[in-house]
Amino acid sequence: MTLFANLFAREKLPPAPAAMEQPDPMIGLKDAVMRGWFHPENGELFTGFAIGPEDVVADIGCGDGGNARYCASRGARLILADISPDCVAAAAARVAAVPGHKPYESHVTDSDPLPIADAAATRVICTEVIEHVDSPARLLAELVRIGRPGAQYLITSPAPEAEAIQKKIAPPGYFEKPNHLRIIPFDELARWVEEAGLVIEARHTYGFYSVMWWTMFWACDVPLGTSHPVLDHWTLCWQTLLNLPDGPKTKHALDDLLPKSQMIIARKPA
Repeated sequence: MTLFANLFAREKLPPAPAAMEQPDPMIGLKDAVMRGWFHPENGELFTGFAIGPEDVVADIGCGDGGNARYCASRGARLILADISPDCVAAAAARVAAVPGHKPYESHVTDSDPLPIADAAATRVICTEVIEHVDSPARLLAELVRIGRPGAQYLITSPAPEAEAIQKKIAPPGYFEKPNHLRIIPFDELARWVEEAGLVIEARHTYGFYSVMWWTMFWACDVPLGTSHPVLDHWTLCWQTLLNLPDGPKTKHALDDLLPKSQMIIARKPA
């Protein structure tokens, strides 16, 4: 038996389903959790970025409030900010729905400047925002200003490999204001963070599943949130892979090779 035959014979694969199973609508969240997001057992929003009841969390570019809701569930007080009034309202509603949540504040703002007091936050979250703004340096200066000495920061932006794919296939508006204004190389993001005065503690990547989903989404030519057989088959393929014994190992290798996002965890000097 050849080497490849031995490898394929190592494990009996499950039979193909007679009819297509329904894709798991939570597979994106499950994929994120496997990479290090949302761990209630140790209180980490992401690996190395713990949230507790003593924290004041400023979520800049809060979107619909997924991160904010987790932080509120950990007992933190929230400061919400986003350029979209609808996003701020959605995030506030998610925080307000957490039993026993602390009082929170919310701001509709373009972040230049942020209407938040100096040294207000012990944790600052800014995910998928810096690629949108006119001046990354001014945004980072504002993030540093609102953090207390010793505050921890979680900053993400699209990974350059993923953006290079979108550059070829996404509609022109994807790279026009108010959407993405720049592709940010890994080392450039790190340099910006350090030049702003923060100390980098860790760097991560994640999101191969999402890279492929968005790549296929443009070809499907359907409104966001609409089902399509291509997207359903991709989701089902990915959830089947993750259930295999070596599925998580494969997932992490692909997250490293072609990530959707790059992440920096940093700290403001005390």
